[in-house]
Amino acid sequence: MSDNENSTTTDRRIAGLSATRRAFLSGAATAAVGLAILPSFPSMVFAEAKSGGHARFAINDGAQTDALDPATWQSSFTQVVFGGTLCNALTELGVDGSAEPDLAESFSSSDDMKTWTFKLRSGLKFHDGKNVTSADVVASFKHHMGAESSSAAKAIVDAITDIKAADDLTVVFTLAGGNADFPYIVSDCHLAVFPAKPDGTIEWGKGIATGPYIIDDLQPGVSVKMKKNPAYHKPGKPYFDSVEFVNIIDVAARTNALMTGEIDYMVDADIKTLTLLERNPEVEISKVAGLRHFTFSMNTEVAPFNDPNVRQALKYAIDREDVVAKAFLGNAKAANDNPIAQQIAFATNPEPVHSYNIEKAKEYLAKAGLESLKVDLSVAETAFPNAIDAALLFKEHAAKAGIEINVVREPDDGYWDNVWMQKPFVGVDWLGKPTCDSLFTTVYASDGPWNDTHWKNARFDELLIAGRAEADPAKRKAIYAEMQQLLQDDGGALVIAYALFIDAMSKKIGHGPIGNMLQCDNFRMAERWWMA
Repeated sequence: MSDNENSTTTDRRIAGLSATRRAFLSGAATAAVGLAILPSFPSMVFAEAKSGGHARFAINDGAQTDALDPATWQSSFTQVVFGGTLCNALTELGVDGSAEPDLAESFSSSDDMKTWTFKLRSGLKFHDGKNVTSADVVASFKHHMGAESSSAAKAIVDAITDIKAADDLTVVFTLAGGNADFPYIVSDCHLAVFPAKPDGTIEWGKGIATGPYIIDDLQPGVSVKMKKNPAYHKPGKPYFDSVEFVNIIDVAARTNALMTGEIDYMVDADIKTLTLLERNPEVEISKVAGLRHFTFSMNTEVAPFNDPNVRQALKYAIDREDVVAKAFLGNAKAANDNPIAQQIAFATNPEPVHSYNIEKAKEYLAKAGLESLKVDLSVAETAFPNAIDAALLFKEHAAKAGIEINVVREPDDGYWDNVWMQKPFVGVDWLGKPTCDSLFTTVYASDGPWNDTHWKNARFDELLIAGRAEADPAKRKAIYAEMQQLLQDDGGALVIAYALFIDAMSKKIGHGPIGNMLQCDNFRMAERWWMA
C-alpha cells in the first residue's frame, strides 16, 4: 500500500470529526444533536445469548411480486428478509450507527477518497459451499450499474467509474469524485453479494448467498422459511436454528397472532391498542427512535403540484402537531419538511419552520392564482402506520385554508407497485438512510431511483456532488444545510413526522441493544437475537 493510501493518514485528514476511521464513521451518525442515535438501556441487563429454537417474525408489507433480485427490493419485507437475513454486503450498520466490516474485513481510501480498497475475509462461503471471491463482489455491484439499470441502488453506484478484483480477496473501487461516506454506501442491502456466473452476471434466482440463514421455502407475499447457515462467518451466530417470516398486513391480525403465540415478533405495533399489549406480562414493547419518517409526496411534474406555491400552501395547511398527537398518539416528532433526521451528521432545521398557518397557506394559494384547491391524496394502511387517520386529519386542517383533500383509500396489496410513484399525491413510509448523501442521492437527486416527487433542481444536484467529496466538516455542513433548505422551500415532499419504530415481541425472544438506523435492528434481528 502506498503512503497516499494509508488508512491512518486518510482518517486524520477526513475528519476533524475524529482520529480513527471507526470513530469518523460512527461520528457521521452521531455528531448532530437530536434524537439519540445509540439506543440507551441504562437500567437493563441483557441476558447472555444462546443457541437454538425457532423464531417467527411478522412483517407487514410483503407482496406476491417480491423477488430475490436485489435490484428490486423496496419494501421492509424484502430488505429485512433478503437483504438482512439471506445476504450480506461488504459492510453493515452496527448498533451504534457506524459502518462496520461485514464480508470485508477492512477498508481504506486514497487521500482524495476517489479510490477505496476493500479486503474480503478469507474462508467466506456461499450457502452452496462455493468460496466467495472478489469476482463475486465485482459482479454483484455491476448488477446495479449501467445505463440500462433500473435498480434501486443505481444512483448510489453511478459514481463508481471502475471496479476491479486486484486478487481473490481484494476489491478496488474508483469513483468519479471523492466520497467520504463510501463505507456507508456499500452497506446498502441492495448491494448484497451473490455468486458470479461465467458471463459476469450474478445468480440471484436460486437464493444462494452468504447470510446467516438459508431459504427452505419461499412463498412470495406469504412467508419465507429459513434454516441456520452452519458455515456463517460470524463466530457463534446466528442463534436460532430456524426462522420464519410471515407477511401479515393487517395490524389487528398481527396483534392477535402475537397474543395467541402464533408469532414471536410483530413489526409496527398498533399504537391504538398499545396499552393492552403493555399489560400483557409475556409481551415486550420496543420503541426505537430511528431515521424513519413519513411523507405525503407530491409529483412536481403534475398540476397543480408543479407550482411551488401550491406545494408551499399544502405544507402550511397541515397541523403536524395535531397529527402526531391524534394519529400517532405522541409516538413521533413533528417534522419540518426536511427528510434528514436530526441525529444524522450535518442535519439542520430549516427556517422558517413550517408550522400550521392558515393565512400562509392562503397566501401561497393566492400566489398560485387560486382561491381554492381540490386534490386527491392516495393512502393505505400499508403506506405507513395510521396513514389513513393522518390523511383524514390533514383533510380537516386544509379545509380551513380553502383546500379540499379527497382521501383515496387504496388497497394495501400492491400499494408499492400500483400507487407509490404512480399516483400524484401519496403517503410514503421512509426507513431513512444513514447519511445525507445516501438519502439525497437515492430519493431527491434529479435521477434518483426513488425520486417519487420527480423534483429536479440543478443547484441541489451540483451541491450533492460537492458535498460527498468535501473533507472539511464545516464546509460539508454548509453544503448540506443549503440542500435541506432547498428541499423545505421547493421540494415536493411534505414531511409529516419522524417516527419511532414501535414493535412488539414475546419475552421468549432475547436481544441486546437494538440498532436504530433502520427497522428490525438495522435489518439484522434474525442474526442478532436469540431465544431467551
